[in-house]
Amino acid sequence: MTRKSWDRYFMDIARLVSERSTCRRRRVGAVLVREKRILCTGYNGAPAGMPHCDEVGCLRERLSIPSGERIEICRGIHAEQNALVQAAAFGIKVTGATLYCTHEPCITCGKMLLNAGIREFVVAESYADEFGRQLLAEAGAEVRLVDHPAGHEPGPGA
Repeated sequence: MTRKSWDRYFMDIARLVSERSTCRRRRVGAVLVREKRILCTGYNGAPAGMPHCDEVGCLRERLSIPSGERIEICRGIHAEQNALVQAAAFGIKVTGATLYCTHEPCITCGKMLLNAGIREFVVAESYADEFGRQLLAEAGAEVRLVDHPAGHEPGPGA
C-alpha cells in the first residue's frame, strides 16, 4: 500500500468539500492548510440563508456569460472567499497558509488571498482568468497544478 502525498491528501479533501457546492456551472472546494493542519474549508454557493442557484437557477447561464467574465453577476460566493470568511468568523489566522483548491483562483479571490498572506496555491484545474494568473505571478506566489488521479480528470469547460 502506498501512502498518499500531502498534496494528494489535501486535494482529495478539497474535492470532497466541493460536493457541498450548489453552483450549477462549477463545483469548487477550497482548503486552507498550515503546517499540515486544516485551518478551514469553503465551497461555492449563495450567502447563508439565501436561495441557492441549484434552487433558483443561474443568471450567468441565462445571460450566456462565459467562465472567467463578469464574475460580479453571480449570487454565489467563491469557495476561496468562503474559506477566508469562515477563518475570519472563527478567528483563525491564515497568514502563511497554503490554499488547496479544485480550481485556480479568479482575480478577485487571488487578490483577497494575497492580502490574507497566502502565497502558495495548489490547484487541480485551471480557470479562464489570465489576469488572475498574471497577478499571482507578479506577486511571486507559487502556483502548482497537481496531477489528476484516475477518475478526476478536468471536465468540460475547465
